Amino acid sequence: MRVASRTKTIVFFITLGACLIGVAIALNVTWIVLKWREVGALVLGIVFFAFIIAGVVLNTVFLVREIRRNEQQDSFLNAVTHELKTPVTSIRLYLQTLQRRELGDNERRDFYRIMLEDTDRLLGTVEQVLKAGEARDGAGQSHREEVDLSAVVTDSVELASLRHHLAPGALRFGTVPADRMVVIGNREELRTAVANLLDNAVKYTGAEKDIVVDMLTPDIDTALLRVRDNGVGIPRAELKRVFRRFYRIPMQVTSTVRGTGLGLFIVRSIVRRHRGQVTAESAGEGHGSTFSIRLPRVYRT
Repeated sequence: MRVASRTKTIVFFITLGACLIGVAIALNVTWIVLKWREVGALVLGIVFFAFIIAGVVLNTVFLVREIRRNEQQDSFLNAVTHELKTPVTSIRLYLQTLQRRELGDNERRDFYRIMLEDTDRLLGTVEQVLKAGEARDGAGQSHREEVDLSAVVTDSVELASLRHHLAPGALRFGTVPADRMVVIGNREELRTAVANLLDNAVKYTGAEKDIVVDMLTPDIDTALLRVRDNGVGIPRAELKRVFRRFYRIPMQVTSTVRGTGLGLFIVRSIVRRHRGQVTAESAGEGHGSTFSIRLPRVYRT
């Protein structure tokens, strides 16, 4: 209902802007016809009406962008509220059960394990929001050192497989460089960027997951990390938008996927701080996605 209302609002402002532009053009033409012999008045009128048309166009564009930004922020708030409320409700339910009932040791261990997983989910959501704030303000960690990107990626792959309880081979390496892939940067930030890419691939892939991680050196000065999945894919028109803050792909397939729309935004911010580049590729819906990170490499002879 809210989406339909916003769509109507956008259509209204676009229509209003088009009508105002049409009226301005009509007035401008009338002014030219009436004042065509008076050069000074004619030029002044043309310039004046040009400013009016430009102002109307800019105002319409600004209003439409604000409406869309508010829609993204509302979606973010709804997602964060869900991400916080669900584990809190679960933890509360299990604590009430532990308080009211006598349980065996096995059941208690299961309850403790589930509550710890819910706690990790809470912490993950809070960290995502905090890191997004740092990324927006440019307040990244300043400490820089030589980092073995190969080791960071290997650890992240193992951790993602354990965290998501993936079957053997569901998340695997395709190409691994023989030597160390050293870059200058912050180890924890790079770990966050890699983890977000892997989590994104896992979330947007169906039950039969096939996620391949490649680590390449296209030249001596470049380190390339590539994550390929067989998931829902990305429409071509959305490829340049997926790294925006709060942005989520508007597809029916992804409507049930949990998320805040901050993961890829954080990845792009971290990669840019490391003087690198991140890109997304996809042949369209249902054809999987490929995300690539390029970073300056420290070459050792």
